[in-house]
Amino acid sequence: MQLKHGLEVTAQQLENETEEFKAQAREFLYGLTSHYVLDGGQLVVAHAGIKEEMQGRGSGAVRSFCMYGETTGEIDEFGLPVRLNWAADYRGNALVVYGHTPVPEAQWLNHTVDIDTGCVFGGKLTALRYPENTLVAVPAKEVYCEPARPLGMADGRTVQHQDDDMLDVQEVLGKHIISTRLGANITVREEHSVAALEVMSRFAMNPKWLIYLPPTMSPSETSPLPEYLEHPAEALKYYRNQGVKQVVCEEKHMGSRALVVVCQHDETAKTRFGLAEGGVGACYTRTGRNFFNDAELEQAFLLRVREALSKAGFWEEFDTEWVCLDTELMPWSAKAQGLLHDQYAAVGAAGSAGLAATVGALAQASTRSVEGIAELLQDYQGKQTRLEQFREAYRAYCWPVASLDDYRLAPFHILATEGAVHTDKNHGWHMETIHRLCQADPDFLTATPYHVVELDDEAACQRVIDWWTERTQQGGEGMVVKPWEFVVQGDKGLVQPAVKCRGAEYLRIIYGPDYTTQGNLKTLKNRGLGRKRSLAVREFALGVEGLQRFVDKEPLRRVHQCVFGVLALESEPVDPRL
Repeated sequence: MQLKHGLEVTAQQLENETEEFKAQAREFLYGLTSHYVLDGGQLVVAHAGIKEEMQGRGSGAVRSFCMYGETTGEIDEFGLPVRLNWAADYRGNALVVYGHTPVPEAQWLNHTVDIDTGCVFGGKLTALRYPENTLVAVPAKEVYCEPARPLGMADGRTVQHQDDDMLDVQEVLGKHIISTRLGANITVREEHSVAALEVMSRFAMNPKWLIYLPPTMSPSETSPLPEYLEHPAEALKYYRNQGVKQVVCEEKHMGSRALVVVCQHDETAKTRFGLAEGGVGACYTRTGRNFFNDAELEQAFLLRVREALSKAGFWEEFDTEWVCLDTELMPWSAKAQGLLHDQYAAVGAAGSAGLAATVGALAQASTRSVEGIAELLQDYQGKQTRLEQFREAYRAYCWPVASLDDYRLAPFHILATEGAVHTDKNHGWHMETIHRLCQADPDFLTATPYHVVELDDEAACQRVIDWWTERTQQGGEGMVVKPWEFVVQGDKGLVQPAVKCRGAEYLRIIYGPDYTTQGNLKTLKNRGLGRKRSLAVREFALGVEGLQRFVDKEPLRRVHQCVFGVLALESEPVDPRL
């Protein structure tokens, strides 16, 4: 032991003490434990910290680490030891509370927290309340000693945000099991992890914004009605069979799924999301890609959402500086222009030209009284009619987009704000709150039409079926049926978070112009939903888990474990038309 870094002052003080006091002090110090393991191993307390493999063990090496931490053996420009940041590599389940290295504010990093806030240097005396994991700090009365090394953070971000700048690919590769608080342990296979990494590395946006990906959604069971593949009666029946008493039926918008993260202030992007440059927020697709290719348009879009939320008093009402919204952004053509041009429009144009010539030739041949020509002509005229229905169906999703004023945003979930994941609120609350927020900018924000239905009320069920029928006959896509409560646990685990029921003409886009012919419809009615529904509940559990981890200020790698999990599950072979 060398008498420096303040220890020489302690030695001088001891010189003036009695031998009896020195003996008592020596006995007291040697009797101290190196670290405490509390709460069944969930909490570990040590002076300078402790690695996972050292917890609960006793040795000279453990005692030394707990007292002094780990150094490189070098001395910095202030004459102090250069310390290794053991917490940057910590992956243990136990929360480690430590000090020894003074910091201006308590620093959370990888399930550790340094609460040495330099009281002796005129900083604060900080305590951790456990298990609430909240901090209490009292300012120092005075500066008792000038620090050799100035206290402060390099760029205003937390040490956790700085550590999150470099994500380790090994954290998400290979087969792994993700524990979720909704009760399900989700297994991600190695080959699916690789597929998720491919998507993330090539197409994804800044990962600091990527805190949530939504689950896939299963359609309703096949309808027994001869002219329908999907019908609301089956969606209502599903939830009734699950013991759900009340559902919310929301109109399914003709747009693209968009996740919108917005900050009240540009600085919030730095302090809460860890972006060194700050920012307004992000708008991304359900596979983690930037929704807008035009940065200026995206900026204007996010600012308009922020202004609407500010006008509605959202930030004050929720006591937050950020929000994550689940939305539908319209028109569909704004994002799917390439798909429309290369797939749907191409089929429509080619089919229209080919069928017109075929019908013309058959009409001419029918004047010659050739056997079978009349039936063939009728068949192709039917194809021509169904093709025109196909073209009208996808045209309903398109309108010209020249500026931001041509967009419409329809939020349907307030997913999370500071300190809260709003899955504890029912879907009625989400709809009512969002309808009120949309009034702040009705030309831009679209309130989703919805109905609340008591499933034991046959008249109410019929009214919502009639509503669906009317909307779909007018060209609407259909509706989404959700249980009243956001999360419902059934006898066999999670109940489907939502079931979609699409209209007959929208399904023509999905399955092709001729899907309604009796032969094709009979074949399609044999489709299976088991794998799709399994995916939906697993991805739902992962999405909620990832949001909760972000709200709890866990490391970004822990949040991205869930985000990657959703992307990986999307690689499982499932009929994309479901």
